[in-house]
Amino acid sequence: MLDGFIRVAAASPRVRVGDVDFNIAETVKFARKAANRDCAVLVFPELGLTGYTCGDLFLQKALLDKARNGLYDLANQTSDLNTVLIVGLPYELGGKLYNVAAVIHQGDVIGIVPKQNIPNYSEFYELRHFTPYLDNGIIMTEDDICFGSAVFSCGGFSFAVEICEDLWVASSPSVDYVKNGAEIIFNLSCSDEIIGKAKYRRDLVKMQSAKLMAAYVYCDAGLGESTQDLVFAGHNIIAENGKILAESKRFANESDEEAVLYADIDLERLEADRRRSNTFANDIYGDSGIDVIEFDAEFPDIKLERYISKTPFVPENVTDLEARCEDILNMQAAGLYTRLKAINCKKAVIGLSGGLDSTLALIVTIHAFDKLGIDRKGIIGITMPGFGTTSRTKNNSINIAEEYGCTLREISISDAVVQHFKDIDHDINVHDITYENSQARERTQILMDIANQEGGLVVGTGDLSELALGWATYNGDHMSMYGVNCSIPKTLVRYLVSYESARTAQSNPSLSKALADIVATPVSPELLPPTEDGKISQKTEETVGPYELHDFFLYYMIRFGFTPSKIYRMALQAFDGSYDAETIYKWEETFMRRFFAQQFKRSCVPDGPKVGTVSLSPRGDWRMPSDASRNVWLDDLATVKE
Repeated sequence: MLDGFIRVAAASPRVRVGDVDFNIAETVKFARKAANRDCAVLVFPELGLTGYTCGDLFLQKALLDKARNGLYDLANQTSDLNTVLIVGLPYELGGKLYNVAAVIHQGDVIGIVPKQNIPNYSEFYELRHFTPYLDNGIIMTEDDICFGSAVFSCGGFSFAVEICEDLWVASSPSVDYVKNGAEIIFNLSCSDEIIGKAKYRRDLVKMQSAKLMAAYVYCDAGLGESTQDLVFAGHNIIAENGKILAESKRFANESDEEAVLYADIDLERLEADRRRSNTFANDIYGDSGIDVIEFDAEFPDIKLERYISKTPFVPENVTDLEARCEDILNMQAAGLYTRLKAINCKKAVIGLSGGLDSTLALIVTIHAFDKLGIDRKGIIGITMPGFGTTSRTKNNSINIAEEYGCTLREISISDAVVQHFKDIDHDINVHDITYENSQARERTQILMDIANQEGGLVVGTGDLSELALGWATYNGDHMSMYGVNCSIPKTLVRYLVSYESARTAQSNPSLSKALADIVATPVSPELLPPTEDGKISQKTEETVGPYELHDFFLYYMIRFGFTPSKIYRMALQAFDGSYDAETIYKWEETFMRRFFAQQFKRSCVPDGPKVGTVSLSPRGDWRMPSDASRNVWLDDLATVKE
């Protein structure tokens, strides 16, 4: 089970009501296909061996005996398969009839789980036939099979089973199951279709997986169930901690491809979220009376089919992206608004470089001032051309300040830095780190001193990616009085500025055009002289690496604590066709080295608002000693070359 990924599936084969032999044959067919795709667990619909809509036929001994014998027949026919099968059937025990799910593996019926909540309202009348199972713990059937509520543990993970209505009640059995270690919940269902129910069902599965910090695999009945009074659509859903990984097309055709839904579950991701949440940890392993059934199973490493986005910080759906951008800008502005109001400050000072970060900081400040009802002239935008400033970036910074109606000041740093070089006896022709950082610190000094003159607040421009890489001059652009971009990664900064450009396209075309050009400008600190034709010579991503890769590494390292080797293999899939393996390895190694070496800068960053799940604030989400060793991480990454 490489990197904690396993493949699960929900299958809705065609059934014939009351025809157990036909239903078993269909179940075996799907089981074999799933096994060929290295599926670890395959779940089928509620009462799938007989059909859910048998009605009073459930009271016929002939059908009950056929279903029970059919269960063992199914186990025998699939004894050569490594895939765990979960099937539904009616099961008589102790003079009572239960609606159950049977767990099968390699010819053995491992356990039988009865339905606890039996609906008897609206179109449902299950109490006419079935008894709710209200006992805790496991009892043994006459066939020596475990019967009752249980968590199943095999192959390095744990799962549990509930049946249809068990999900829809206020206190689902799955709550107790996850308290006892279940990471995946499988639900055998036969949920009929009425207007609006599909959305409710989808939201229910999604939120249950989020609440449980688990994966939830919901398998619904489809074609073949009686349509005498109801219609069934085979609405299968697989969710993982609040995110729907896969969802079937309702009312699909009879093709096998449409009748089965696969997804690759990331168990390590679930485990990471559970480790992180101490309230979840405090709530587990309570006295719920749930037994754990262990059985041996080894599942092969799968060739990952799960989609992995190149930009985990950025929604891929356009509508979601626009909503995300609006939310983030509002959160950033709310943070600055609150700070300005708290200290009764009516002026803000921003260094405008014509780059993405300072532009976003200005946009946020505009929103905050508008919310406060303060004249935008109180925003003092300062452009500070130096040795590497190009006309493109300088003009863009001037254009956006003028279009927004801010106060604009231009202060060249060249003479001051030249004097500084003389003072410290540095050769101006030596373009080393001293040459670069002297310019950054001079700019910060100007901003701070003007803020003192004006009684204003210096708004920081540095972003999350720069904090992760330490790509900032210590006590230079590293410092401000409030950092509005501190939890915005570089890949997202670009989209936020693009969103503002699109938003202003009708009301202010000149501003929109300038913002669009800033988005198209190569990322650069512009601390080295431009080329002979006046273009940017110092391009950050050529030196430190592509930000889309670094943001990918950052997200999975900080958000989930994944190992570098796992992140590397995920990156290979996400960036297939964009970067080769050698390039990904090179920049991930660079990221790990820089991340550990640059913690001292993160230990003393200014205040700023957290807007996402990843933050490196030393007062919030990330506490790390500045002298921690990076060897464990580099050694793990090196294993991918072995």
